[in-house]
Amino acid sequence: MADPSFDVVSKVDRQEVDNALNQAAKELANRFDFRGTGTKIQWSGQEGIVLESETEERCRAAIEVFKEKLIKRGISLKAFDVGEPASSGQIYRVSGKVVQGIEQDVAKKISKKIRDEGPKGVQAQIQGDQLRISGKKKDDLQNVIQLLKATDFDVALQFENFR
Repeated sequence: MADPSFDVVSKVDRQEVDNALNQAAKELANRFDFRGTGTKIQWSGQEGIVLESETEERCRAAIEVFKEKLIKRGISLKAFDVGEPASSGQIYRVSGKVVQGIEQDVAKKISKKIRDEGPKGVQAQIQGDQLRISGKKKDDLQNVIQLLKATDFDVALQFENFR
């Protein structure tokens, strides 16, 4: 029988992000402090989001509204990478993107953390944009999950396929 294993991934449910974006757009259209400021939020490409407003302050406030909606939908803010508002003529524009997958350098940090501080006999294999963690005992794997949850890698981690 194969050793117990699980996958460490960084995935975001696109539908939940879309719902958060639509809720934020509705709130920006209806809230009194955003009326007349030309503030809007919309998709830009597959994973990109663009916010526009006539003032920098309203642009920053719109980012906060969107972040609140993401939190209410159970999406980690680590999965949303947003820039600074930049002036483009009379409109301030800020773009952000939804981060999917674990980058190679972050995967190496996670793997090194497991090697250094994790239980003996647990291996981490980098497989594209995710990691496969395997070991002899399920208890060791659960200890690895606790270790990874306690460490901040600046990426939203999920644990799936625990067998």
